[in-house]
Amino acid sequence: MRKRTAVAGTSLAVVAALVLAGRLHHSHGEPVPGGSPRPGDTAVRPGFHVRDGRLYDANDHEFVMRGVGENHAVFPERTARAFSDVKALGANAVRVELSTGVVAKRNDAADVAHVIALCRRNRLICVLVVDDTTGWGYRPQAIAQARAVDYWISIRGALAGQERYAVLDVANEPYVLDNVRTWPGDTMDSIRRLRDAGIQQTLLVDAPDWGQDLSFTMRDHAAEVFAADPRRNTVFSIHVYGAFGRATNIRDYAGAYLKAKLPIAVTEFAYTHHDGDVDEDAVMAEAQAQGIGYLAWSWSGNSGDVSNLDMVHQFDAKAMTWWGRRVFDGPNGIRQTSREATVYTP
Repeated sequence: MRKRTAVAGTSLAVVAALVLAGRLHHSHGEPVPGGSPRPGDTAVRPGFHVRDGRLYDANDHEFVMRGVGENHAVFPERTARAFSDVKALGANAVRVELSTGVVAKRNDAADVAHVIALCRRNRLICVLVVDDTTGWGYRPQAIAQARAVDYWISIRGALAGQERYAVLDVANEPYVLDNVRTWPGDTMDSIRRLRDAGIQQTLLVDAPDWGQDLSFTMRDHAAEVFAADPRRNTVFSIHVYGAFGRATNIRDYAGAYLKAKLPIAVTEFAYTHHDGDVDEDAVMAEAQAQGIGYLAWSWSGNSGDVSNLDMVHQFDAKAMTWWGRRVFDGPNGIRQTSREATVYTP
């Protein structure tokens, strides 16, 4: 459940009354320098990988994400400066929102290659995510997760050879409340399609229920979804908003994955949202104590009703908000806990 830079959050009670929507669309690959991997490509390229419920970089060092969200799809002109600024503040990763062309201008293969290059220039790990799926089944313009998979396949040439520097969050919040029953099967199918297309990046899959897994659908089906990945290289992505108002909520939820040796990351969280307050101190403390990655929402550019979640005013790193100071400089914050990926170490 969350913001959107151009779309306000919505109450779960309203969401529960709405119906499924979305159609499958197949798109064609886009050429980029270096060409695309062939479907069914099995030649392993060194990159991020999962072992015993933990994420490791290409040098086989454990990597714990510490970063923020950034909306490249809506504010592409701000991306280069944003990456430089968040790196200077200590981040080791950035979650970059992209569009298939439905909600914003399409980020084509050349643009995605440019985004990855900017991440590399700033020694950040790119967590690339399709934003157009947000609220599928509720937002009329949102697309199904399957169409996000089509998009990744169409730009796979930009991804090949970048497994050391970029991971894929397949689709942002693609399941709300009424369509959660299809999440396990649809997600397993998405993983198989991406692997069959030769995409080797570590994959992240967002929980249903606006990313918060209120129904525990992701938790209860995580083992079978993980097993569906022939590379066993999938991380489970949870968004922490009003459903996680107490410390025990995040501790117990994350603990279920850790006990099962299944990887989990908090890929969005804030200190409040439309659905209630969040115990951000507990989120960050538990993430540090349990070695879980977190990516806070968000750098800048949120719409007016959630503009309080901007970490800086008007993309200006010198005009940091209370939330920005908490994320970067507070206890268990990014400056204190972030460690750069060793792929950038000479």
